[in-house]
This record gives sequence, structure tokens and C-alpha cells, in this order.
Amino acid sequence: MEELLTLKDLLLKGDIQGAMVIVTELEEMSRNDIIKTIRSYAVIMLLHLIKQQAENRTTRSWEVSIRNSVREIQRENKRRKAGGYYLTPEELLEILAEAYLNAIDEASLEVEEGRYEPEELENLVNREDIINHGMTLILPGEPN
Repeated sequence: MEELLTLKDLLLKGDIQGAMVIVTELEEMSRNDIIKTIRSYAVIMLLHLIKQQAENRTTRSWEVSIRNSVREIQRENKRRKAGGYYLTPEELLEILAEAYLNAIDEASLEVEEGRYEPEELENLVNREDIINHGMTLILPGEPN
């Protein structure tokens, strides 16, 4: 909120250059919020994809959680008014790669009732397959 008041003040003073600095900061803050939200949903999606692969099964609950996470990622990434997307496929892939470690940690608590440490679980699943599957769900019809 402070940034908006500063922006208003700079515009009223005619300081366009100073106002543009604030606009750039606001854009970066907004982008960071979007990335943080997408990363949170990516962890949930990857957690369930890891559980599916590790346990070689699925549940309706996991499927619903995956679908909901994918929809939220797609919704957050879509620019409503300007059209297009906030993040490129490459940036989304990077976010999934970052979220993967958190997902492994969480999955280690759930797979076979917490039987595996995160490092052991990582050796049981294929990281690349899971991340690529997540990308395919998020970006259907686009090459990954």
C-alpha cells in the first residue's frame, strides 16, 4: 500500500521517472506473489504424482488434488486482462524443479506410511518423469 501512495505522490509531482521505478517494483512484487502461489500448488501436485509412482497406485483423492492443483496453476499463470501468461514454459519447469524437493520431503511422510527418508524415496522414483508429467498436465498440447 505504501508503494501506491508513493506512486500517487510522484505522479502528482510530475516525477515520471521516479513513478516508473515504483511501477517496476510493484510489477516485481506481483510476479513474486504469482510465483509463490504457483510453487505452492506445484508442491501439492508433485507430492501426489510422487506418491502415485512410488506406490504404483492412485486414489480418487490424489487425482482430485492433482486436478485442482493443475487448474490453480493454470489460473494463476494466466493474464486475465492483457492475455497470455505470466510465466513461460521454461520458467514453469524451473518452478517445478524447485518445488520437487519440498514435494519429496512431504511425500516421505506419506508414502507407505512414512517408511522412507526423503533420500530413499528419491531413489525409488524418477524425478524427470514426475516433473515432465506435471508439465504435461499444466501445459496440455504443448511440447515439454
